[in-house]
Amino acid sequence: MKILVVDDEKVLVKGIKFNLESEGYQVEAGYDGEEAVELARSGSFDLIILDLMMDDMDGFQVIHHLRTNGILTPLFVLSGRQAEVDKVLALGIGADDYITKPFSTMVLCAKVKACLRRSSLLSGHANELIAGPFRYICDEMRLFKQGEEIFLSGKECLLMKYFLSNQNKILTKDQIYRYVWNDDFVDDNTIMVHIRRL
Repeated sequence: MKILVVDDEKVLVKGIKFNLESEGYQVEAGYDGEEAVELARSGSFDLIILDLMMDDMDGFQVIHHLRTNGILTPLFVLSGRQAEVDKVLALGIGADDYITKPFSTMVLCAKVKACLRRSSLLSGHANELIAGPFRYICDEMRLFKQGEEIFLSGKECLLMKYFLSNQNKILTKDQIYRYVWNDDFVDDNTIMVHIRRL
């Protein structure tokens, strides 16, 4: 899963990145508010960890911009500001959690795991399969890449669903043909034509 970490303290970002990557997450770093918005809009992230106090565009403005533009990625605020009013405001405009500095990296990693686990379960209940920039709605047989719909044939939809349901697994042509074409007779050419189109 992919996490965006944005803070103007580069040493802190490096430490968070190291800890999250050691847990198996893919981490991208940003160092100011404008970069946070640009990365969040161009990339497909499962979680954003954001500092509040940045020079050009503060964390409140970033959260407001993302939420008003339909980017609903789970978001943690990481801030040295401990006033209750800041926490209430951040959570009120769309943050999912508020962690004050200094913080324990163990607690941060535990919160990240819990949030991503919850997101995965919710995606499952919504009958959606998500991988990187792709989102496949099973009931409707619709595929989206970064929010833009990609129109597929019936067989291409079944192929995409099968691939997204079996991420990081090696699939044989027999397995693919059996699932998509519901047949034990494997036609290599048919499989390859559809995969090439995908």
